[in-house]
Amino acid sequence: MAYANYRYKGHHFIGEVHGEHLIPLAGLTDIGPETSADLLASAARLTDARVGVSDVTLRAASPRAGKILCVGLNYKDHADEVSTAVFPVLFPKYASTLIGPAGDIVLPPESGQVDFEGELAVIIGKTGRRIAEQDAMDYVLGYCVSNDVTMRDFQNKSHQWLQGKIWDNTTPLGPYIVTPAEANITKAGISTTLNGEVVQKSDLSHLIFGIPTLIATISEFTTLEPGDVILTGTPSGVGYRRDPQLFLKDGDTITVTVEGVGSITNTCKAERG
Repeated sequence: MAYANYRYKGHHFIGEVHGEHLIPLAGLTDIGPETSADLLASAARLTDARVGVSDVTLRAASPRAGKILCVGLNYKDHADEVSTAVFPVLFPKYASTLIGPAGDIVLPPESGQVDFEGELAVIIGKTGRRIAEQDAMDYVLGYCVSNDVTMRDFQNKSHQWLQGKIWDNTTPLGPYIVTPAEANITKAGISTTLNGEVVQKSDLSHLIFGIPTLIATISEFTTLEPGDVILTGTPSGVGYRRDPQLFLKDGDTITVTVEGVGSITNTCKAERG
């Protein structure tokens, strides 16, 4: 099973994905703190109101996420010193950064080093605090694809990363939320393609901190709620670490794919003053 947030004829819906069609869930408009996995599962399916995916605008997979927790340096081939990694590198994003799976990534005029970071995202499905690792997957609604777009010149202004990570309308999330029963991500491939060239390629078996560990660690200090998002980190190949460096520019097209979960393709658009 998979869920989609979408806009159709000026209204917002959550739909269950059936091939190239979406069946709306009665009374529900978007994934967020009030839409638990149980609520989604029990909602009536309005089969008579089914619509084609091609007829709607897909929104961010969790457009009202209360918390977006991101993990840095979480792939063995991307971290500098994996042998000393004893605690995940964590930082937040805000819901204002989120765009749909085909939305334009806004390139702000203030930054000249806008970088790509293809990632698997985890969407939380029920409330929990101090969750044990062995129970962590019970709190997962599903998976989707993201691009943790980063302004490297701003990220490196201080020891904290916040200023490089929270620019509005820069973080695509989608296309659907695929439930764990439908996606075996143990060794799923992940790749990023920029203007037709593969720039990142790895698989999820190379995560240093797996999803249960991340959920258990994060929930020690904050309550996880439905709609919260965990971005699990990016593999090697990011533009900042290339020689020569490679950054996103106006008109670029970038695709992130996670095997069994889906793909997102976005165009980069320079923000006009």
